[in-house]
Amino acid sequence: MKLLDLFCGAGGLSHGFESAGFDIALGVDINAAALETFLRNHCNAQTLCGDLTDDMLKQQIIEASKQNQVRGILGGPPCQGFSLKGKKLGLQDERNFLFREYLKLVAAIQPDFIVMENVKALVSTANGYFLKEITQELENLGLTVRLKILNAREFGVPQNRERVFIVGMKKQTFDFSRLPTGNRVTVADAISDLHFLASGEGAFEQDYKLPENSAYQCEMRQNSRKLFNHQATNHNQIALTKLKMIPPEGDKSSLPLELRGKQQFVTTWARLKWQEVSPTIDTRFDTPSNGCNSHPELHRSITPREAARLQSFPDDFVFYGKKTDICKQIGNAVPPKLAFALACALKQYYFNDFI
Repeated sequence: MKLLDLFCGAGGLSHGFESAGFDIALGVDINAAALETFLRNHCNAQTLCGDLTDDMLKQQIIEASKQNQVRGILGGPPCQGFSLKGKKLGLQDERNFLFREYLKLVAAIQPDFIVMENVKALVSTANGYFLKEITQELENLGLTVRLKILNAREFGVPQNRERVFIVGMKKQTFDFSRLPTGNRVTVADAISDLHFLASGEGAFEQDYKLPENSAYQCEMRQNSRKLFNHQATNHNQIALTKLKMIPPEGDKSSLPLELRGKQQFVTTWARLKWQEVSPTIDTRFDTPSNGCNSHPELHRSITPREAARLQSFPDDFVFYGKKTDICKQIGNAVPPKLAFALACALKQYYFNDFI
């Protein structure tokens, strides 16, 4: 069963579905660096780069989808215009154009199912007005819609990450209770074997230096003979001075008042805790002042590979581009293990297609 991934980014959602047996026919995104990562990790897929408001691009997507007999659409359109101020125009608000284009493609391709991911706030913004409008549009296209806020930590991902998932199906009704859950995985389970590198150290490709010491680490390493993207940020002297004052698993409360900075959030300059799950990984995990994303003990922020582990990307999934590109690709991704759980549940409805 072949799928289209819109706003695919690096391909976390696609990777989970591919691991469950689906074929990713096409990935579409406006970010060229993200598409390079997507293409190198989904070798059988085509990619198209561009803005979905471009009618020519939409026509290329429709034609490629029909040629490949695409039966499912994945993706999470950005939601810049979802605010109380934008309620008057709803999906007609120009800032919501990407949702409109997504729905136009669903109408043109007529898939058997769609999976849409978005921020948790979509459920509550304007008392759910925008969510109801999106649901109504999908139902008008012949899909039965169900949605749920899912936390990645319930599906074997070592991260506290909540997002809303919308599943629309033709002729069937999706049941979220079918999702297989996973065991609790801690930061130690995820990255303790990567407990080396000082600030500024590391390389795009290197050897593993420590043995795996958890089932999760064995799983992450399973298909990779080398370690990729384990490169530590080269922090300036001021940052290093602060980090050296913060004890293992500590936070900025250990800093003198004059060094705590102007950030109001208590989590800034905080270290991850070995025996807990990670907070939500965002696109600036390489910056200690951004939040709780410093190594539990070492004097540096987490590396892209450590962040990828906390997102549940296996080690053979390699990220390409500049440092800022890679951070965005990892922070914006749907955790593959959560995507895999969704894919396994959907697969049950189309079992005969996989025999």
